This record gives sequence, C-alpha cells and structure tokens, in this order.
Amino acid sequence: SSYGRILEVDLHGKLDRRDYELFVPETERLIQQYGKIRILVTLHDFDGWEPGALWEDLKWDIKHFNDVERVAVVGHERWHRRLASFCKPFTTAEVRYFTLDELDNAHVWLGQ
Repeated sequence: SSYGRILEVDLHGKLDRRDYELFVPETERLIQQYGKIRILVTLHDFDGWEPGALWEDLKWDIKHFNDVERVAVVGHERWHRRLASFCKPFTTAEVRYFTLDELDNAHVWLGQ
C-alpha cells in the first residue's frame, strides 16, 4: 500500500518473481508522480529470495538507484539488520533498521 510518496511493503516467506509483478508497477507509478519515494519494508517470517526474484530485485535497484530517498527495514531477527546493510551499495537512499516494536519510529523517520 502507499501513502503519498511512502510505499509500504510487507514481506512473508520467500520472495518470488510474482511478488515483483505486484511491487514494480506501484513503485514506478509513485516515482513518476513524486520523483523520489520512500519505502517501508516490514519483514514477517521473511526467508529471503527465490533466485529469480533476487535477479529482479537487483535489476530494480540498479534502475532506481537515485529514485529512493529513504528505506526503513523493520524486522525482528539479526539477519534482517544485515539485510539493511546489504541494500546500501545498491542505492543512494538512507537505509535504517528498526525492530518490530519500533514500527512507529520507522513511520516518523520516513515522514520527516
């Protein structure tokens, strides 16, 4: 779902190519409308990417390197924090990690 220039993405299980068929058109629309966008990614029992989805993710990251201002990654496992660090080389966005009980803080940070 999106609220102004903020796109909210909830990830469950393994991410596959079908997820990108839903995600990409919405992000493209927001980028066209707002120029730069911000993304809130909430991870629930997230288990990584299918190989095809990882490729789609890297292609999208490279294409939109300058279109994303901030990314808030919200999760509850230590590797989710590492995921936030992994994203940094692929974007000029400021990337921050929040725990699930800091979700409100993530919203505030994205809205600033």
